[in-house]
Amino acid sequence: MNTIINSQMNTMRIRLFALFLMAGMAMPLTAQDAEPAAVDENRRVKPILGADLVNQYLWRGQDLGNLSLQPTLGIEWQGLSFSAWGSVGLTNVKESKEVDLTLAYNIKGFNVGVTDYWFGEGSYFQYRAGRTTHVWEANVGYDFGFLSVQWYTNFAGDDGLNRRGNRAYSSYIELTAPFRLATLDWEATVGAVPYATTFYDANGFCVTNVSLRATKDFVIKERFHLPVFAALVGNPRSEKMYFLFGVSFSL
Repeated sequence: MNTIINSQMNTMRIRLFALFLMAGMAMPLTAQDAEPAAVDENRRVKPILGADLVNQYLWRGQDLGNLSLQPTLGIEWQGLSFSAWGSVGLTNVKESKEVDLTLAYNIKGFNVGVTDYWFGEGSYFQYRAGRTTHVWEANVGYDFGFLSVQWYTNFAGDDGLNRRGNRAYSSYIELTAPFRLATLDWEATVGAVPYATTFYDANGFCVTNVSLRATKDFVIKERFHLPVFAALVGNPRSEKMYFLFGVSFSL
C-alpha cells in the first residue's frame, strides 16, 4: 500500500513540476511575442487625412484666392509619405481648383521630396513638354529645431522663364523659426526668390514672404483637437500685406 501511495505522490510531483516548467517556459515566450507587436505598431502605415478652411489662399507670399477649403489625403510609413493636397475656392466658382501630389521622405530632421503641382488649367492628363500645365518641383531641407531651412526648385513642366527667355528652374528658399509665447505656438518665416523668373514675377533676388503665424490647439473632451491659426503675411516684392485666418481638421 505504501509503495502505491509513494508511487502516486511521485507521479503527482512529476506532473506539478511539469506544469511549473511549462508555465515558466510560456512566460518568456509571451513577453517575446508581445515585443514584435509593439514594433509592428510603430512601423504600421499611418493615414494622412485632414482639411484647412482659410479666409484666403496665400502661397509663398502670393495671393492665389479668397475663402478656400484645402483637403489633404495620404499615407505615411517610417518617414516615407505620399499625399494629395488640394484647394478649391468657396466664394468664386471661377477660382482655380488646385491638385498637388507629393512624394517625400523625412528622417531625423532631414527631408527631401518631389511635388507635382496642377493649378486647374488645361488638361490634367497632358504631360507633353511645352503643352503640360503641370509643374514639377523638388525640395530639400533640414530642421534644426530652432530653425528650419527649405530649398525648392522647379525642374520640369510649365516653369517660368529667366531674362534670356530660357527655363528659369525657378527656386524659392525659406527660413522658419518656431517659438512659444503666451500659450501660443508661433512661427516667424522669411522666404525669398534667389534669381529672376517669371514664375514668381521676380527680376532677380527678392523677398516675397515675411510672415508671423500663431496657432492655438483647442482640445475638446481630451480626444479631439481643433487647431486655429492666424498670420500676418507681407510680400515686399509686390508691396502687399495680408491677414490670414484658418481652422484645421485632421485625424
